[in-house]
Amino acid sequence: MGLAVAGLALHALWLGGLFNGPADTLINDGVYNGVLVLAAAICLIKAARSRSERWIWLAFGVGLAAWSAGDIYWTAALSVVKKPPYPSLADAGYLLAYPAMYIGVLLLVRQRVRVGSAAWLDGAIGGLAVAAIAIAILRPALVGSTKGDAAEVATNLAYPLGDVLLLSFLIAGVAVVGLRARRSWLLIGVGIATWGVADAIYLYQDATSTYDGGYLDSLWLVGGLAVAAAAIVSKPSTRERRDGYSMLFPALATAVAVGILAWDHYEPLSELSLWLAVATIAAVLLRLMLSFHQNRTLLGAVRHDAVTDALTGLGNRRSLLSDLARATEGESELGFAIFDLDGFKAYNDSFGHPAGDLLLRRLGGNLAAAVAPEGRAFRLGGDEFCVLVPGGRERIQEVLALAGEALTERGEGFRISASAGAVTLPDEADDATTALRTADARMYAAKGQRSSSAQRQTQDVLVRVLREREPELGAHLKGVARLAAEIGRAANLEAEELDAVIRAAELHDIGKIAIPDRVLHKVGPLDDDEWALMMTHTTIGERILAAAPAMAPVAALVRSSHERWDGDGYPDRLASEQIPLGSRIIFVCDAYEAMTESRSYRDPISPEDALEELRRCAGSQFDPQLVELAARVFPLIRGALAAPPAALSPTSAS
Repeated sequence: MGLAVAGLALHALWLGGLFNGPADTLINDGVYNGVLVLAAAICLIKAARSRSERWIWLAFGVGLAAWSAGDIYWTAALSVVKKPPYPSLADAGYLLAYPAMYIGVLLLVRQRVRVGSAAWLDGAIGGLAVAAIAIAILRPALVGSTKGDAAEVATNLAYPLGDVLLLSFLIAGVAVVGLRARRSWLLIGVGIATWGVADAIYLYQDATSTYDGGYLDSLWLVGGLAVAAAAIVSKPSTRERRDGYSMLFPALATAVAVGILAWDHYEPLSELSLWLAVATIAAVLLRLMLSFHQNRTLLGAVRHDAVTDALTGLGNRRSLLSDLARATEGESELGFAIFDLDGFKAYNDSFGHPAGDLLLRRLGGNLAAAVAPEGRAFRLGGDEFCVLVPGGRERIQEVLALAGEALTERGEGFRISASAGAVTLPDEADDATTALRTADARMYAAKGQRSSSAQRQTQDVLVRVLREREPELGAHLKGVARLAAEIGRAANLEAEELDAVIRAAELHDIGKIAIPDRVLHKVGPLDDDEWALMMTHTTIGERILAAAPAMAPVAALVRSSHERWDGDGYPDRLASEQIPLGSRIIFVCDAYEAMTESRSYRDPISPEDALEELRRCAGSQFDPQLVELAARVFPLIRGALAAPPAALSPTSAS
């Protein structure tokens, strides 16, 4: 490449008059043709070395080689003839370069991008506009090229039309590839544009008898070397998708077409140029129609994605809330139910997330089919699904049974089922939030009643032991669990986390069964030794629960259930967010429940006073954010967790 650039510089110096005498022929002919041959050789060598871009650079190399061959033949055989034949073999070489370049541009576009219909239309618009203005500018050359016999006329017209098509292909390629092109594409664009401009200037000067060579001849060398430079810097690239994202080229093309029509008003142009301008405007109108259609399609896809769960294809939470809002505002009776999968976390852990996703997709399809055609299924996220169906309580019971079967799957080493909670609309809920809260509460109440799991069986045994040992303590823990369930839902805990918090709340004082009665039931204050013994109940509870591997998450929460926000709790003196969130929830609920229930040594205080006490101790004993959450949620618990009618009792599919 360095040798070719040096040849170009030497030719430019010769044009400037630096060399005279014998060097004229060597530089004007030998160096000039040598530069073109080197440019062709660079492209052909690139084609031989690059497997992925072989045909691209072979096309450009053949084009440059054909042009070089024509020029060499002219120099060697025709330049010394007083009246050289026309057309000649030199013209064949020159003209062969055009189709080779066209093929190179097309292959380059296809190698760089996967082109959609809009991008191809952008290219056609750009090509038509360039052809229209080029023919308008070259009108004198075209008029002068129509004289002579058929072969002369055909050859005369082939050059300007070839240049117009070459420039059109270039602009079309830029429109298709886009403005963020690679360096190789930009260099090819410079080369082809320079070559086309040089041809156009030559044809215009030849038609007007003003051609005298000079620096115009160097433009062909610049164009060939630019293409060769593109071959050197080109690297295989990832094929990107482009569907025509910019209206820049259509806008510019429209301006060109309108300008040509206005120009013809003052100075008549060729009919071909006018028809090309009209075709450009028609293509732009077609592009606008295509863009409008694409935008409508895109908007529809965006709207669909906004209300559709990507994994299962069911409606998502946004879609559900929209449908619930309409349902609660209407007069028609509808049934709404939430389902939470039981056993899915163990399945996910055992078989991996890809298998879990496939299972969710399959179960979601089963659920949609079970409630079709009148009902609709949704996925809230994670392993929670829900359905909305027309009909009263009897219809809901039918749906619960069908949905339970649809969400049940068993195999070697796993069993998936679902717990459910249902509500009728608008009778039991007059807005979407209430409907979700009520159904969710009933679903978790149903989940808590399941007796098939190892965790539930272990939980039931320990709770029974605790109630036999301390009946009053058992009632207290049940109330704490109820409060913790509501706080956990308000804090948007995942289903598995919420289940662990509820079970830990019901068992957070299980360690007290190991505390002697004289300490546990002492009326007066505890001394230091008694208090130290009392503080061991959380670690005792952890050891009891950890004996069952299925209870490990519960055991960890029980251990930290008496840690304080300021770090003065026990047993580990954890502070603020070092304390597990579930343990912080239990601590707030335990204090509230203790203050609002009767004890043998004091009377209960009102719920309002209990909340005020929680606020007073927020930031010292309790998590301030959880206290504020409790202040919003606790007054609503009685209504949200009210026992449902018999026909809508919490159901679990087993």
